[in-house]
Amino acid sequence: MNALNQINDLKTRMGQSIIGQTDVINRLLIGILANGNLLIEGLPGLAKTRAVKAMARNLDARFSRIQFTPDLLPSDVTGTEVFQQTDDGGTFRFEPGPIFANIVLADEINRAPAKVQAALLEAMEERQVTVSGTTHKMEPLFIVMATQNPIEQEGTYPLPEAQMDRFLMHVQITYPPVEDEVEVIRLVRGEEIAAGKSGSKETPPTIPQDAVFAARAEIGQIHVSDAMDRYMADLVQATRTPGALSEELASWIDIGASPRASLALDKCGRVHAWMNQRDYVDPADIRAIAHDVLRHRITLSFEAQGSAKTADDVISEFLQLVALP
Repeated sequence: MNALNQINDLKTRMGQSIIGQTDVINRLLIGILANGNLLIEGLPGLAKTRAVKAMARNLDARFSRIQFTPDLLPSDVTGTEVFQQTDDGGTFRFEPGPIFANIVLADEINRAPAKVQAALLEAMEERQVTVSGTTHKMEPLFIVMATQNPIEQEGTYPLPEAQMDRFLMHVQITYPPVEDEVEVIRLVRGEEIAAGKSGSKETPPTIPQDAVFAARAEIGQIHVSDAMDRYMADLVQATRTPGALSEELASWIDIGASPRASLALDKCGRVHAWMNQRDYVDPADIRAIAHDVLRHRITLSFEAQGSAKTADDVISEFLQLVALP
């Protein structure tokens, strides 16, 4: 079975556990194939945690869940030095924290203070953790998938801009249509009935990590034309100089996207093309992932917020005004 078939198999298995969230499943797969970290935002009960667990369960990967709380310490995330008594007197050994896994679920990341959130920065960006002056490398397959509740603000801490920028995509989950919710009811009911029956149900073998690495190698060969490079750069540049497109856009944007946005558009665009069985990137690939890549990288002005404009509204306007290649 080639890499694409294995990834599609993983997608199918995840879809059996997550009803009506096809876009979210696609974004999770794009994140792990692009070797990036994801921020997943949605109201309570919309299967944010379940989606990440479904991926980890069907992939041959170590899964770790960190429940962020206001009293969490950085060492609770990264690990710490522990004194161990020996015949020669004693020595300190490093006890790895929950960050040392392949898929790390940082649940309700905005409930921890800035110093704990900052403990994730080195792991997310450098793929390593430094404790007591010693650097510990993460495993080759490593991704942080953080969840955030957009409505509960009591006891929460806004994510620093530097940390937000390190997330490859900001994925939003919305309510499913009523037909899908009926299927959710039936799915959970069936799981409860199956769990109550004696005997274990035989599960298919997990997808090996090699499938992800093989897919990444193929994605690296996806062709990106000079015109597409310029289109991605033009989109990001437009967020910094919106007045060149329209006065209204200029009044909506305070801070534009960083160069990380251009890199994210390139990575996610190539993955999107590969998943759609093409060996080249076209504008449709960039437009398909532009909102997820840009919505957390632009800062709206007070005027835009007062006019009830969302980041998605502004990004859609950019996509309409920036010329296609």
